[in-house]
Amino acid sequence: MTNPIADASNLFWRAWQSGTTLDALPPACRPRTRAEGYAVQALLEARSAQALAGWKIAATSSAGQKHINVSGPLAGRILAERVHPDGAALSMSGNRMAVAEAEFVFVMAKDLPPRATPYTRAEVMAAVADLYLGIEVPDSRFADFVAAGEAQLIADNACAHEFVLGPRVEAPWRDLDLSTHTVHATVDGSERRYERDGIGANVLGDPRIALTWIANELSGLGVTLAAGQFVTTGTCVVPLEIVAGDAVRADFGALGSVTARFTA
Repeated sequence: MTNPIADASNLFWRAWQSGTTLDALPPACRPRTRAEGYAVQALLEARSAQALAGWKIAATSSAGQKHINVSGPLAGRILAERVHPDGAALSMSGNRMAVAEAEFVFVMAKDLPPRATPYTRAEVMAAVADLYLGIEVPDSRFADFVAAGEAQLIADNACAHEFVLGPRVEAPWRDLDLSTHTVHATVDGSERRYERDGIGANVLGDPRIALTWIANELSGLGVTLAAGQFVTTGTCVVPLEIVAGDAVRADFGALGSVTARFTA
């Protein structure tokens, strides 16, 4: 007897590793609810040879939600094999989304285990060790990710792909209003250069609100947001269109900057 959750996860894993696409999941193993989508996603984590590095939040702005036709944010797993250092060169091979995203990244000092009552923002922030800067490079295993729907996109690991973990913020960031903090992004290629500005409020109103959201989303799923894991909270800048040969710099002002390069 087949296991629809495992069958779906196997299809996603093969597509992710080979750089191929899925037109759609077969009806017999297609998740219909957010819970079923997360069950498929959880089996992707089990494929990693290392402990889970962290979490991402997709669709943290109304524009992002409309773009992929979902009703709200989605949580996804960032596998350790997909985490790269500041300045890393990443391949664009097979990447259909072809965007880079400038993000605030929180590293956890304490576990936030599942519980019946929601975590408050104060409780979540008290469990944070440090703030880092990051560049997420999402992608989907669906040829047409816009039409896939919420449950299938969650199963598709909320479009997680590659991630650049930049420097730890040394400035006293806890005293800052991250919602009003500006981010300046630059894409510099062989034949073009453009700039784009954003703000922390583009992430569910505040990156700390986004972090609280995922702590409670995971709690509701019976999953612990664990000490040592990081959460990249969503893009502060409208996603940056990238091609092979581009270099991306996300400048967070007094908090520092993070860079990535893209190759064929």
